[in-house]
Amino acid sequence: MAVKITRISQTRKGRFALFAGEEFLFSVDDETYVTRRLAEGMVLDEAELDELRQCSETRKAIAKAFEYVSLRDHAAGELYEKLSRKFDAQSCRAAVEKMKALDLLNDHAFALHRAKYLLAQGKSRRAVQQALAQKGIARETAAEVLAEVYAEAQSQGEDPEMQALRSLIEKSYARKLQQGRTEQVMAALYRRGFPAAAVRAAVREYQEQTNQQEDF
Repeated sequence: MAVKITRISQTRKGRFALFAGEEFLFSVDDETYVTRRLAEGMVLDEAELDELRQCSETRKAIAKAFEYVSLRDHAAGELYEKLSRKFDAQSCRAAVEKMKALDLLNDHAFALHRAKYLLAQGKSRRAVQQALAQKGIARETAAEVLAEVYAEAQSQGEDPEMQALRSLIEKSYARKLQQGRTEQVMAALYRRGFPAAAVRAAVREYQEQTNQQEDF
């Protein structure tokens, strides 16, 4: 079924609204409007309308992708998930591929930055892995990044998980340990994903430093 575009009006957002009679069809971006040489009186069949709508939607998704990546680093999976809240799957895929082609997405760099940040916030290695997975980072990439972060820290004589545990104990669990609630503290740290041996070592270290004596 052919449709005649009877009116084109520019919106406040700079897009071009297409009408067939009094019926609003959809709006297109300025690039689509110019490159497709859209004009009032033009007749388009259903396939042409669908293709035009898809083209404009993809350009809109790409523009939004540029907006997102300009604010901070994004992983490909994370960017796709954010775009999918506003656009169809085809447009999201095209936008992500466009960002990849322009080298604006780098899962490894994003994961590395995110892992360091989360470890500094007192997250366990397991919790960091889960957080990276939620951002669309592949398991292999996450494992590679964490190995890199831990190797770097250990080469400097540091243990990221022990540092995280020390920080957590000081910030959140010192009072409970002083009250003798050692088992509750250790259970809470286990739930955060820290290995049992590391938890025991960190709690024992804190108790020795504060002259608390308790066997566990």
